[in-house]
Amino acid sequence: MWFANFFIAGSITMVLPFLSLYIEKLGHFTDAYVQTWSGWVFSITFVTAFICSPIWGKIGDRWGRKKILILSASGLAISVLFMGFVTSVWQLFLLRLFMGVFTGFIPMSQALISTQTPKNIAGQVLGSLQTGSITGSLLGPMLGGWIADSIGYATTFQYVSITVALSAIIVYFGIQEQSIEKENENEKTSYRSSEVLGHIFRHPVLLMVMVVSLFVQVAHFSIQPILSLFVGDLHGPENLALFSGIAFSAAGLGNLMMAKQWGKIADKIGYVKILVILLFMAGVVYLPAAFVTNIWQLVALRFLLGVSIGGIIPVRTAYIRQEAPVAMQGEVLGYNTSIRFLGNIIGPSMGGMIAGFYGFSMVFFVTSGLLIISGMLMFLTMLKNAPKRKHVAHYP
Repeated sequence: MWFANFFIAGSITMVLPFLSLYIEKLGHFTDAYVQTWSGWVFSITFVTAFICSPIWGKIGDRWGRKKILILSASGLAISVLFMGFVTSVWQLFLLRLFMGVFTGFIPMSQALISTQTPKNIAGQVLGSLQTGSITGSLLGPMLGGWIADSIGYATTFQYVSITVALSAIIVYFGIQEQSIEKENENEKTSYRSSEVLGHIFRHPVLLMVMVVSLFVQVAHFSIQPILSLFVGDLHGPENLALFSGIAFSAAGLGNLMMAKQWGKIADKIGYVKILVILLFMAGVVYLPAAFVTNIWQLVALRFLLGVSIGGIIPVRTAYIRQEAPVAMQGEVLGYNTSIRFLGNIIGPSMGGMIAGFYGFSMVFFVTSGLLIISGMLMFLTMLKNAPKRKHVAHYP
């Protein structure tokens, strides 16, 4: 599964550094037009992903997650292949919309591993799994930028589709899904959607973890579609795709170094406590990016952002693993993924519009504020519900 996540994350992030540059090549557009449509094209994928994620999660709970992973990778490969042949922004927009139906490979792989991992080491195991997607995300933008500068944007999309298809092959031949056993005698083997939603709303900390997922995605993705344009302002047009890739990858490097460690620490001292710490850290690190004057200052801050934000995904997934019965975890994670995708919709669109009207610096101010507010909400919810929360298991 590590290698499948590596190929998916690496392939998809290969195209991110030049997505806005690709839009520029499709016609003669103003800067404001490109910035706004970069946000919409980037985020539209997550509209259909937002709708489909709980459905895939529920199907995975009942029929197995391996089949969903194969279908997801195959759909992604086809979508990316046709992106290399578009001749207008609308065609690219519609293909990104279609792509969203199949987006969710990495969250589904996390659900697969989560349900088959003991609770007391879930953070560490999920952190290890995330290093696969992080490594792909780290190498993908740099390789994508270099390849795009060498052979062109359209051809890069076509080659990327091949590596995405490799993930489907890896899952088909390399993954053996084990049947899930009940963790206690009173636990049901299946749940209605109303029961799953009831479980979420009866656990305030779990609900807040999912709400915070929305704010984190809005904050983190607000800068993604316009990052290459910001790099262009700082560095100039020379090797722009490559330097955009370096800026993207810097966060991945910090993420790679700390994801497993944050998961291991959270297993010992508590998932919610670590989430609070990471949210405040990320908010503080984002703010100085509004004042950078060269590309390397931005790269350094992106690295620190990766260090601080690296544990959020495995820690919150491990917390859901702790709080949700096994037979409903896929659907709960599906709702969490859906909420995250809603943030992916709002974030790029918001970032593109803010940059278009107020400049790049304002995007960093807003992002920093959202992350700090998220940390405060999580902290207050943790304090209010402290007596009701379970203690996490400790390592022997």
